[in-house]
Amino acid sequence: MRAAIFRNGEIVVDTLPEPKPAAGAVLVKTLACGICGSDLHARKHAHRMAEFSRHLPGRKPMDLSRDVVFGHEFCCEILDYGPATQRKLKPGTLVCSLPALLTPDGVRTIGYSNDHVGGYAERMLLSEALLLEVPNGLAAKHAALTEPLAVGIHAVAKANVRGDEVPLVIGCGPVGLA
Repeated sequence: MRAAIFRNGEIVVDTLPEPKPAAGAVLVKTLACGICGSDLHARKHAHRMAEFSRHLPGRKPMDLSRDVVFGHEFCCEILDYGPATQRKLKPGTLVCSLPALLTPDGVRTIGYSNDHVGGYAERMLLSEALLLEVPNGLAAKHAALTEPLAVGIHAVAKANVRGDEVPLVIGCGPVGLA
């Protein structure tokens, strides 16, 4: 399959092996994927991100001597299921997901990982338990905004604005606008 790969400090288009869904995983086709500011940051400062992630419990840092496929703001179409899945959604269903995989070794990041490709690949694996069906015929390019919008909603909830404060949003990217 083709993918936009972060390799040797550059983004290159190349081919990768087809992903095979393990237990609990779903094979999906990427329909739309946003270019997050974090991806742009990683393009220039991946070494800093990898070093920082070494200090986070349970986080496996990117090995920058190996390929990485970014992309964590995505909308996909279900193609197939791995073993031990409930198959509640039919193939062809549009879905979004947290950019994480549930593995026997714990939760693993999608998009900043050497082992779990992100949405800049034609196909990727998602955990069935984390799938969110795209409702009401929403276009894939709009559904791909689910992750950044969720970050904005989380920030508003965490701010605990009571109504008598004046909130200030600095930055008008997708998260700031959300």
